[in-house]
Amino acid sequence: MTQIKDIPLVSVIIPMYNAEKFIQETLHSVLAQTYPAFEVIVVDDRSNDDSVLLVQAMIETDSRIRFLQNKVNAGVAVARNAGVAAARGRFISFLDADDLWLPNKLAKQVDFMLQQGHAFTFSSYQFADENGRPIKSPVHVPSKISYQEALRNHTIWTSTVMLDLEQLTKSQIEMPNVRKGQDTATWWKVLKVTGHAYSIDEVLSLYRRTPASLSANKFAAIKRTWNLFRNVEGLTLGQTILPFLGYAFHAIKRRI
Repeated sequence: MTQIKDIPLVSVIIPMYNAEKFIQETLHSVLAQTYPAFEVIVVDDRSNDDSVLLVQAMIETDSRIRFLQNKVNAGVAVARNAGVAAARGRFISFLDADDLWLPNKLAKQVDFMLQQGHAFTFSSYQFADENGRPIKSPVHVPSKISYQEALRNHTIWTSTVMLDLEQLTKSQIEMPNVRKGQDTATWWKVLKVTGHAYSIDEVLSLYRRTPASLSANKFAAIKRTWNLFRNVEGLTLGQTILPFLGYAFHAIKRRI
């Protein structure tokens, strides 16, 4: 796939594992984008349900969808990294296999990045129920965020992120191979390069909250974040305390 009349190509990376319930709706939300130049790279992490068959059926009717598969079940970081490695676009966007985009998501974000020259952007979002219906109030995000601020406030949600490969390299956005929190750690890494990430304070994505995610263990989330600070980011105990307290404060506000 090439650019359409000099319109930059966006590569949309969707890692997938046992997502048969939602993957087609998620893909339809991408295919319905008003922005004309994009490719969708679905990377399957060895699903054992009908996810692959559903994606392959959609590929037969839309050549913008590409399919890759991990050799073994290796986790979402490996899947996303494989998608980035295969990407042909100038811009990289991430979308989880159960989440949804509003139709103008790509158009607004690409225009924002081209107009402002930003390398790293994200947006506000809204939670949705299992049926994709918006619930709760929108989650508004700050207009920009630095590395130190991002340590304290994990407000960058993966399905809102867009990165410019004319200003970043693929190695700079490679995700660490940890099972949980690899996306958050990646945003920290990228912020060390870009200085700031900039946002569109408008809901462009829907974050689906399934019963499984709603019942996720809060203590596990706290332990995971501590591990990111200490073992992935390599912060000392003293460097960890204030960011961790900031994380806890914002997590309580969002009700984790």
